[in-house]
Amino acid sequence: MRLTSFTDFGLRALMRIASDPARGFSTAELAAEFGLSRHHLTKIIQRLSQGGIVTTRRGGGGGATLARPAQDIRLGAVVRLLEEGQPLVECFAPDGGGCTLTGCCRLKARLRHAESAFLDDLDRSTLADIALAPGLTAAPQP
Repeated sequence: MRLTSFTDFGLRALMRIASDPARGFSTAELAAEFGLSRHHLTKIIQRLSQGGIVTTRRGGGGGATLARPAQDIRLGAVVRLLEEGQPLVECFAPDGGGCTLTGCCRLKARLRHAESAFLDDLDRSTLADIALAPGLTAAPQP
């Protein structure tokens, strides 16, 4: 299974935020640290906020913080939230996509099972399990 960059960047941001949960992280700070577009990261933080994973506050001392303790945030739930609307394969789309095998395909059920097993495995881990060490920052981008 391949995750979108949206999810990849969201998980990286959460790993950083979880490293210092009492502190607010600005999107500008996180974008600079990870070499990402601030605009793209803002969309990710908005989705995480809408999903109840982070809370955000504007102004001095503001930024994104975890909405609940890292040990209460399951990785599978984060991936489900960030991958929402991104079907694993075309036939998983709400309209069924343009697959010509619909109705006779025996692969779809196996792919659904594999996707479910992947997410179930992630549900066994929490954000606390993957949080960056306190004070650790990302390696500078070349």
